[in-house]
Amino acid sequence: MPNNPKPKLATLWLSGCSGCHMSLLDNDEALLDLTKNIQLVYGPLVDIKTFPESVDITLIEGAVANYEQVAVLKEVRAHSKILIALGDCAVTGNVPALRNTIKDSTNAVLQREFVENSDIQSIIPMDVPKLLRKVYPLHEVVKVDYFIPGCPPPAGNITYVLTELLAGKVPLMENKSKYG
Repeated sequence: MPNNPKPKLATLWLSGCSGCHMSLLDNDEALLDLTKNIQLVYGPLVDIKTFPESVDITLIEGAVANYEQVAVLKEVRAHSKILIALGDCAVTGNVPALRNTIKDSTNAVLQREFVENSDIQSIIPMDVPKLLRKVYPLHEVVKVDYFIPGCPPPAGNITYVLTELLAGKVPLMENKSKYG
């Protein structure tokens, strides 16, 4: 009998609030059923530091806001057969992209956060990743195969998309969700 390993699933969290990962966890018992058919190989719930070489499906939450995230996203895309934008931040930029309306947002955001709102040590730390001029949804940086909108997306929609993909089907999101 041939050895058919479970498809590898990875998740990633960029500039977002982690609500999409919480929605994934909200699948409760359905998540347990899903784990019978997949192998979770990377994500905030797994203590693995390096993205694997070959992943079947990657769910990415959050928008792209800094140069470090661009590099990570490109690496993840190169090692993922299917890449899914998970939630409105990944799909449209959503809340993180609000800074796109601020003139010279890279300096203004850092100044506001680390200097104006600080009671002690009012300096911008040296190790803050260099911000992009604007925040981007995933598809403006890499090819995205599927989109699961919502803030956060309903848990059932995440399960639906994963279940369809694992069955070799194309998930149809029409009438399944709305933005916001």
